[in-house]
Amino acid sequence: MATSALFILDLKGKPLISRSYKGDVGLGDIENFLGVVLQREEEGALSPLLSHAGVHFLWIKHSNLYLVATTRKNGNAALVYSFLYKVVEVFSEYFKELEEESIRDNFVVIYELLDELMDFGFPQTTDGKILPRYITQEGNKLESGRSRVPTTVTNAVSWRSEGLRYKKNEVFIDVIEAVNLLVSASGSVLLSEVVGTIRLKVFLSGMPELRLGLNDRVLFELTGRGKNKSVELEDVKFHHCVRLSRFDSDRTIAFIPPDGDFELMSYRLSTQVKPLIWIESVIEKFSHSRVEILVKAKGQFKKQSVANGVEISVPVPSDADSPRFKTSAGTAKYLPERNLVVWSIKAFPGGKEHLMRAHFGLPSVEKEEEEGRPPISVRFEIPYFTVSGIQVRYMKIIEKSGYQALPWVRYITQSGDYQLRTS
Repeated sequence: MATSALFILDLKGKPLISRSYKGDVGLGDIENFLGVVLQREEEGALSPLLSHAGVHFLWIKHSNLYLVATTRKNGNAALVYSFLYKVVEVFSEYFKELEEESIRDNFVVIYELLDELMDFGFPQTTDGKILPRYITQEGNKLESGRSRVPTTVTNAVSWRSEGLRYKKNEVFIDVIEAVNLLVSASGSVLLSEVVGTIRLKVFLSGMPELRLGLNDRVLFELTGRGKNKSVELEDVKFHHCVRLSRFDSDRTIAFIPPDGDFELMSYRLSTQVKPLIWIESVIEKFSHSRVEILVKAKGQFKKQSVANGVEISVPVPSDADSPRFKTSAGTAKYLPERNLVVWSIKAFPGGKEHLMRAHFGLPSVEKEEEEGRPPISVRFEIPYFTVSGIQVRYMKIIEKSGYQALPWVRYITQSGDYQLRTS
């Protein structure tokens, strides 16, 4: 879809900045936008794509701004929304915060960026690492007869500069998995999923091609190795440097990487996960004057692993006071402004059990909490461990000069939205 124009509006619908790419949608058309939004909102029919008088408005809201792309034609709306979010990402990298004030303070740079991000309504250079090399927030003096546009803009590999040189060629691979878990008060698992990302930090000379191999179940079946120690990845999303046709044909993740830090891919597994840290809690109220909370935490992961920075947040009655704690490991702290006890354990080995006992005074227990207690939430990080069992089987680095490079792999499991209901 060719975008006719891009508008950035304040919350009152007033254009702060605009860029027309095709000349068929003007400021008079965008004046209708907010009215259409409010009307649809009243009708309960608000959608991300609105139309009025032959103009289609594709819009997102960010902070105190509306970003609106307009067109008079029918086409690929997904591409336009992808572009709008890319605009937010690039502007946020330039100005730290994308909001009305940062737009007003940076008109000149924004117009330059809008001209580079899109050409005649089609996305062009949108890489946040490449744009700052020739669109800066400081003044530039152009030397006579010399262009300041880097080769990356005209290069087929627009995300990587040519001529990079490192004394030591290295690639650092981080496989990070976040566990989302919801357990009912009866102990049954209501929701369980793993959201994974593979991040790379690349310090390689020249223009290398990388090939990453995982213990992917589809690949193992293609090569006749069965399902042993393989992982079935779902919702896989790749950085745009990855050759998707190669992955579709033989499951090889082949790419020329950007320089430095970037997210190569993300994935999800909706398989049932055994809770890594299991929590049991008992709350008892005595003689209308005090309450006692007993919390037991058990590490249900392999014994040679250790969970670091464990934080168990336990809700307490809003009228509790005079806290006293006893823990078998770590420290407990009362946060009255959040009605929580936070039990912190720096290192929690697998297979271990720890207890925390909390005593509180209660002015009265006549007022029972009607909505029940909020769930206990847990934060943790387990290095050198993945829930899914995903493995980097190899990383090949091919570069025409033939240098040797070292790949380093690190596995980390973290808590995502990890909650256990208590009532």
